[in-house]
Amino acid sequence: MVLLVLVALVGLLVDDRTVVNSPIWLKPLKFAVSLALYSFTLAWLLTFLKRFQRVGWWTGTVLAAAGAGEMVVIVGQVIRGKRSHFNFETPLDGALFSIMGVTIVVLWVTHAVVAVLLWRTKIENEALSWSIRLGLVISFLGLGVGFLMTQPKPGQALDGGTLGSHTVGAPDGGAYMALTGWSTEHGDLRVGHFVGMHAVQVLPVIIALLGHRANAKIAWVTSGSFLGIFLLVTWQALRGQSLVHPDSTTLLVLAGIVVATALGLVWAREPKKELVPA
Repeated sequence: MVLLVLVALVGLLVDDRTVVNSPIWLKPLKFAVSLALYSFTLAWLLTFLKRFQRVGWWTGTVLAAAGAGEMVVIVGQVIRGKRSHFNFETPLDGALFSIMGVTIVVLWVTHAVVAVLLWRTKIENEALSWSIRLGLVISFLGLGVGFLMTQPKPGQALDGGTLGSHTVGAPDGGAYMALTGWSTEHGDLRVGHFVGMHAVQVLPVIIALLGHRANAKIAWVTSGSFLGIFLLVTWQALRGQSLVHPDSTTLLVLAGIVVATALGLVWAREPKKELVPA
């Protein structure tokens, strides 16, 4: 995946083709970066296993193979100048998208296996342990958002060669943000997919940054806050609303999450130990 990042960057520089109103090498770049981070994190997490190490090894291997298989299809479609996702224009395109669907299911299931193994593993640092466990659960949900994208959207028909989309409220290919490619006009399920999937990196990093101030309660509060944000942006997308144009309802829910997080952190803070005079 790291090598593919370099290849995709070169592709962006020398290949001016576009697909669905986006540079054709942008999707391989984003997927390679995301899968590189995800795979590195899962490899690190598997080092915590004290039992079932062989199961963990096989699970990690299958997961890596599934991610690589998906990237083979994505890059292959780039070379052909075709869309990789939601493309049923020809029998070959449909077959390739179906293969990608299988790789995603395999990745999703293997992620669940890793989560179960680590929930059954005792990690000495309790705050880190809970951030890893809860991060894996939220990541599992985030990966699952991908299945929502494969569902038919209003106005779509298989006759048009497209079935499913990440945009809600309009066809894919409208105005989008730089770097992320998320829609600036309509709902985009990739936001929740991205936020949820990377909980397994963000939450342990927060605990690590807090150092000795972190505890199990703080791990639960930060995880709950992250889960709330993930659910909010996914719900926002399903309502056809762009991330950058939230309505009053979205802002109200966001404010509620912020207040709940602040109160939770006050509750989770460890009381200072009083010094007993000698």
